Amino acid sequence: MSLMFNMYGAIGTLAAPFLRRMLSKRVVRGKEDPARLAERFGIASCPRPAGRLIWLHAASVGETMSVLAVIDALAGHCEVLLTTGTLTSAQLAAERLPAHARHQFVPLDVPDWVEAFLQHWQPNAAVFVESELWPTTLAKIDSHGIPRLLINASLSARSAARWRRLRRAAGILVFGFRYIHVQSAADAANFKSLGSAGILEWGNLKFASRLLPYDEIALVQFKNCITGPVWLAASTHPGEEPIVAAAHDILRTQFPTLVTIIVPRHPERGAQFSYLRRSLGKMPKAGEIYMADTLGELGLFYRLCSFAFIGGSLVPVGGHNISEAARLGLPIISGPYTQDIPELVATLRDCGAIAEVSDAAMLAAAAAHWLTDEDACRAAGDAARHAFAGLEDLPARLAALIMKVSL
Repeated sequence: MSLMFNMYGAIGTLAAPFLRRMLSKRVVRGKEDPARLAERFGIASCPRPAGRLIWLHAASVGETMSVLAVIDALAGHCEVLLTTGTLTSAQLAAERLPAHARHQFVPLDVPDWVEAFLQHWQPNAAVFVESELWPTTLAKIDSHGIPRLLINASLSARSAARWRRLRRAAGILVFGFRYIHVQSAADAANFKSLGSAGILEWGNLKFASRLLPYDEIALVQFKNCITGPVWLAASTHPGEEPIVAAAHDILRTQFPTLVTIIVPRHPERGAQFSYLRRSLGKMPKAGEIYMADTLGELGLFYRLCSFAFIGGSLVPVGGHNISEAARLGLPIISGPYTQDIPELVATLRDCGAIAEVSDAAMLAAAAAHWLTDEDACRAAGDAARHAFAGLEDLPARLAALIMKVSL
């Protein structure tokens, strides 16, 4: 086992020059922050605060959103370091982190870079959110005697089968965690099939995260601007916007003043379209498509609409977190590609709060149903909200567990 990971670490060291060049290219493409590039090499850009420090790692925006409530629950007990790997998650952290927390970009999985990171921050516990487990980083954490936890973890049956064929490698990746908090009973069974212990079936943290925030003044401005019917297509991917646009054209025959709002999953893609764009300071116009290509405003646009289509589902992406909209009382429209969120879809299907479609005509029909039957839409929204209730204490439970392990 140690030989295997020593070889992996040696390869990482040899690859360091190539990784530096790769990061430089990412800077040119706007994928890295040039002012903070040293953080990717384990060089901190701020001092370590005094006292107990908990390090939480969230790969990107979705994981960051889910762990914010846990960070809030740790207030008064410790300082928090949050690491992520994307510019959008860094921007989100800058906007949402409380005073007892700070953000850094996670170092790449090179032994010297991870060592420099750990030497500086000296965390009392390391907490990984959902996934993105790197062998050298985990081995270095263990060599420093830092307890580690995995929270809101998921593991598909297919992934579990692959890991069972690599049990020795799975040992350091899975068995080294003091506790593994899982999203569902199926995830628990898959982890247990690898021999994992310390499994906690406490529920999905995404259902207990903060409700998406919004700007009250902006909401009033948009409501004054949009006086007719409106609906939302959120977290869309390439290939989905044309389907939404085709549905908009169909719907306009019945709703001439309809406003269709599109929130692309990656806001920078808004520049590819000729629609009125939020990033340029434009407001919607009756009968037109509006591109909401800004970061951190999804909560605003959810509150403008009575239902939402959630993207990543009409193209083979796997689906996105539909619970954010459901918890705000919005019924959901989804495409067929939801293999990454089967339990979320099943939950809403069981309570009649989701319409599943596969093309523009079906999308338009589902939207027309909820635009014309407000009572049905309201009832489905209430069912969606209630389906994800009951986990309000989960962030506090996880925070208490983290503090216990860190002592």
